[in-house]
Amino acid sequence: QQVHEVYKIYLFSLFLGYLLQFENSALVLSPLLSLVAALMLSRCLQMNMKKGTFMSRLLKIMYIYLVLTVTVTLNFLLKMFVPHKENEHLLKFIEVKLGLNTTKNFTMNWLLCQESLQTPSQDFFLRLTQSSLLPFYILVLIICLFSVTQVIFRRFCGEPLKETVKLEDGRIGERPEIGYHVIHTILLGCLAMCLEGMKYLWTPYVCMLAAFGVCSPELWMTLFKWLRLKAVHPILLALILSMAVPTIIGFSLWKEFFPRIMTELSELQEFYDPDTVELMTWIKRQAPVAAVFAGSPQLMGVIKLCTGWMVSSLPLYNDDDLLKRNENIYQIYSKRSAEDIYKILTSYKANFLIIEESICNEVGPVRGCRVKDLLDIANGHVVCEEGDSYAYSKYGRFCHEIKMNYSPYVNYFTRVYWNRSYFVYRINTVISFQS
Repeated sequence: QQVHEVYKIYLFSLFLGYLLQFENSALVLSPLLSLVAALMLSRCLQMNMKKGTFMSRLLKIMYIYLVLTVTVTLNFLLKMFVPHKENEHLLKFIEVKLGLNTTKNFTMNWLLCQESLQTPSQDFFLRLTQSSLLPFYILVLIICLFSVTQVIFRRFCGEPLKETVKLEDGRIGERPEIGYHVIHTILLGCLAMCLEGMKYLWTPYVCMLAAFGVCSPELWMTLFKWLRLKAVHPILLALILSMAVPTIIGFSLWKEFFPRIMTELSELQEFYDPDTVELMTWIKRQAPVAAVFAGSPQLMGVIKLCTGWMVSSLPLYNDDDLLKRNENIYQIYSKRSAEDIYKILTSYKANFLIIEESICNEVGPVRGCRVKDLLDIANGHVVCEEGDSYAYSKYGRFCHEIKMNYSPYVNYFTRVYWNRSYFVYRINTVISFQS
């Protein structure tokens, strides 16, 4: 019954995500939806079957086969009737991430360079260890995992599951919720080891499981049963440790981190970027209400939030069309002609173009992850041979050339505002050819 309630939560979460993500068809076509629906259907069939009958025994044998068959069938039917586009970019990203393939595609390489999609740094594990969280989490996980494995092995050997588990039994793995959370924390941990952004989901799970373990007399009792402790009464020792260990941990954390936290809170600071503020002020005061701005997705998100003006792209990475649009607009930092860039921007009905100095003159520590380098590789404008790069594009980099104010750039674009960080150009609707 508890598992059945979890299935309902999954269905509700998918439905809520579908609505909040503007009817994202990828969630409806998710294998999770088909799997949960198949599990609920199979569960209903099991509950309605009379125990002891031939069909009941046959259904128990074919349960996994039935679930998988219904899952595949439902997913196939949904793809037939629900309009959708294949999320091929996700599969390609996974292939490249796992080292199964290589690509020159800008979007794939750009995503791989994002910090949230990198593997976790050593500093992340060091901070978890310094706070005593990681060692206790590993201890609790190992004890729970071995106990759950023991229970599964006993069930396979024909030993019945106890209806009530007592403290002195030392079998924490016989609680179904323990098995559920152990599986989930391991799966989330595997994802966090591959993608650093997943640490925001995994770390709270680590805190929850570690806190449960050190405060649980059942976990200490399970450990003492394995150690066959007889010198001290194991139940009494388990109760003492379940109270003493959290107290010691809490006191040490308070002593080490509380002064540091109070010092950080007392330092009131404000982030202020005058160039960006000036740009937003200019847009509000000088730009036409119906203007559409084009530029990097991150800057477009800021403009949309701060001014409300329309933009040609947004920093959203779960839609293939938006990723392709972002790649096309990023061409303003590539070695393409003024005519090519003009055609791209007008195809998205953009009226203003914003060039960012931080991207155009980027000198990042990882040279292969700079936007302009990724664009050159994707466009075939750079050939890398034994560590040396040779450029053979007949055009200069657009974001540099447009600042020179000579033809043909001035024919397509007119500079209307600039400061140290941003150059804003109006995209001409009527081309004026100047020598």
